[in-house]
Amino acid sequence: MESEHMQIGEVATRTELSLRTIRHYEEAGLVVPSARSQGGFRLYTEADVARLMVIRRMKPLGFTLDQMRDLLEATDRLDTDAPAETREREKLLERVRGYEQAAQDRIADLRVQLSRAEDFAATLRGRLQAAGNPPAHM
Repeated sequence: MESEHMQIGEVATRTELSLRTIRHYEEAGLVVPSARSQGGFRLYTEADVARLMVIRRMKPLGFTLDQMRDLLEATDRLDTDAPAETREREKLLERVRGYEQAAQDRIADLRVQLSRAEDFAATLRGRLQAAGNPPAHM
């Protein structure tokens, strides 16, 4: 059964992506609207929204459009009903594992950056308190 279609505005609201960004991802070949209305409006399904959410989660981790496309292509092939031969399936799984490891590595880097930023903010807070002027957010 085909899921209900949504227009791009609803998809933008649900994914917290701008219309422009969604159109950019379409132009880059990362997501293709499942259908078009009689008036030519883009129509999306839940699967399209899920795909955009993958892209949205990859972006802040520094993945390129080519890397996003590669991961989506690998997961699309793994998700197809046609069983892939064992060797091809293992290669696809290895690609996905590589992206999972890259994401974990980037998360670790971001945690270090966050810790440094928190230390910096604490240093500033300490200086303000020592000067008898507490920070505004307290």
